[in-house]
Amino acid sequence: MTSLQSRHIDNVYSIATGTALLADPAASLVHKSWARCVRDHGLDPSRPTPARILPAQEVRVHQQQLEHFLRAARAGMEDIYRRVAELGYMVLLTDAEGITVDYIGNPAWDDQLRRAGLYLGADWNEAHAGTCGVGTCLIERQPMTCHQTEHFDATHIALTCTTAPLFDHSGKLTAILDVSALRSPEARESQHLVRHLVSMYARMIEDADFLRHFRGHWILRLGSAFGLVDVAGEVMLAFDDGGTVVGANGGAREVFSGLQQPLRGGAVSELLHMPMDAIWRLGNGGASALPFAHTVLLPGGGEYHASLIAPRLRRSPATAPASPAPQPSDRLPPLERIAGEDDPAMQQLIAQARRLVDRGIHVLVEGETGSGKEVLARALHGASRRAALPFVAVNCAAIPDSLIESELFGYTPGSFTGGRAKGMKGLIAQADRGTLFLDEIGDMPMALQTRLLRVLSEGEVLPLGAESPQRVDLAVVAATHRDLSALVAAGRFREDLYYRLCGAVLKLPPLRARRDRRYLIEAMFHEEAAAMGSTARLSETAMLRLMAHDWPGNLRELRNVLRLALALCTGASITPEELRLAPYRPSLDHRDATPPAIDNDDDSAAEATRLLDALQRHRWHVARAAQALGISRATAYRHMKRFGIVAPQRG
Repeated sequence: MTSLQSRHIDNVYSIATGTALLADPAASLVHKSWARCVRDHGLDPSRPTPARILPAQEVRVHQQQLEHFLRAARAGMEDIYRRVAELGYMVLLTDAEGITVDYIGNPAWDDQLRRAGLYLGADWNEAHAGTCGVGTCLIERQPMTCHQTEHFDATHIALTCTTAPLFDHSGKLTAILDVSALRSPEARESQHLVRHLVSMYARMIEDADFLRHFRGHWILRLGSAFGLVDVAGEVMLAFDDGGTVVGANGGAREVFSGLQQPLRGGAVSELLHMPMDAIWRLGNGGASALPFAHTVLLPGGGEYHASLIAPRLRRSPATAPASPAPQPSDRLPPLERIAGEDDPAMQQLIAQARRLVDRGIHVLVEGETGSGKEVLARALHGASRRAALPFVAVNCAAIPDSLIESELFGYTPGSFTGGRAKGMKGLIAQADRGTLFLDEIGDMPMALQTRLLRVLSEGEVLPLGAESPQRVDLAVVAATHRDLSALVAAGRFREDLYYRLCGAVLKLPPLRARRDRRYLIEAMFHEEAAAMGSTARLSETAMLRLMAHDWPGNLRELRNVLRLALALCTGASITPEELRLAPYRPSLDHRDATPPAIDNDDDSAAEATRLLDALQRHRWHVARAAQALGISRATAYRHMKRFGIVAPQRG
């Protein structure tokens, strides 16, 4: 124990046991939490509490309970992570019980994040973890920062965690958004900007869920900024054709909190003290939302600018919704569906993949994170004679080291303390006669690689505590974004397992290198729109913007961008302004060989790539890069602004 930890423990005890603390209204949220931890939860700051991690199957149950909310939340998490990743932060989402149901972090820090409990399945409820960003936010129900020594547990005092509660469309506390870092400046004020960012994204996620849920109703948006009410309205009310309020977002619940009667079920005209014909005129008589806003004076004296959004999904109560028209891709076989005909490289990969189906050959899929490795694995499964049998996906990087052996191989009754009384069937056995997909195989611990080798070579799996193995019949597809051959050379991956896995290697190109981007964007947009019940279209200008984007997050980033755009879309079609694309922040790994000069006839994506390559070759010296491209420095700066290219921070 360090001297800092010892002083921290003494400080927690002295404040938490103060008799006047809980009665003092000026006591901080943190100090009140310390008192709860000692008096109510029976925690001891001198006894570190190890991270409690739920088994993967229990985590999936928690995730399923938030299935619809997770769509908008994941898109928001991806967006905020792209803005804070370079500063050393990670992003996680917990449910209302404090269980981590999703997280995004730098894979290079996986071991440290796991030890700190900042990963999938971790329990951050205050009763277990003590004062922390998530647990205390669940109780206080307001944004907060728990910075370093504000944590109760002395083993957490290096962390900084900033959180905000997420309420669903009905006002129920549903989740906690958390941005954390393993290390940070000592000053608590260093987290102020992060706190504002977390609060802003929490509101955006809530509003996206609200718009999705009430997409079949009229929505009145009220905002204090005249020009931003259509995209950043703080107050939203959903009402039906009769003018009855059916829902209110967090901003509306706060503004109208002084009402004697509940918001839901009341008349929107009475709330605003406006006749219904005046309200309909806010949306051009009900046809569509106007491109400008009107001023509304609320009964409490507040002045807001208002606009009205027409229902995006109209359904007759007596009639089931019509199925969306099938797209050409829907009629293709599983493998052919994952790529467009205008990408020769992908067509060659698909032809190779089809020759591997049902040949008893293990397949290794290589590609960047988010490039569609699992999509390809599922397509291989769907094209095989095993298509009607289980497809079991295992993310070797997401399961804690302490659990991965029992999760993969299962265990017999009484194998170890804390296990299920009836034992558990492992994921490998669950995939019997089907396909086992081992994602991020490069992260599998060395000790388990030996056991997996036996499964692949002998076709047998031995559960923990069992005396005899069980036969399994598997098609195995492994995937990685790492260089496995380099891991083998470094002694971090078994050479015999490597050669057993890569019976055939399929290399997926990143999205920025694919020539069928339009096909992929259209197919994915159709899929997401159908899932959300949206009738919105993708404008051609938005399509061009998507085509020119660099997509560092590949297909995963594309899906999240489309989901968020559909959730927030207020008109008949999505415009470029509604696409929340991260600034173009290139990686050195993304360089391509390029011609020496910019050709004004090339498309935007090619121009951006050439400019980026020149900047990287000349160490971001703009004048030298411009000279190499045969353009002026002013033109180079203009192109950088056009494509959103930002020089990396130095230091």
